[in-house]
Amino acid sequence: MNSAFDLLVRGHSLSEAAQVLTESFALSRRQAYRYLQDAQGLVQPLPVAQPTIPVTIKIPGEIVGELRAYAQESGRTISEIVGCAVSVYLAKARRHG
Repeated sequence: MNSAFDLLVRGHSLSEAAQVLTESFALSRRQAYRYLQDAQGLVQPLPVAQPTIPVTIKIPGEIVGELRAYAQESGRTISEIVGCAVSVYLAKARRHG
């Protein structure tokens, strides 16, 4: 999607952009045009998510139980909750030396 957006921003015609996308990403012409159509509605490139890395940690069973219950209630994954909590903790730790 971001490549389609970039091609359009650089002034390529739909036909030229579709050709570049089909060659660069082994897409069908039809799929390339779908990406281009979606990209025309963007005002800026889409953010690219950072890759996740599995990490093994040990947490007391009581906290794991609370964490699982909260994840189920909130509809979020345990990874999302733990990642957010660690980010908040690290931000506070940096501010307080």
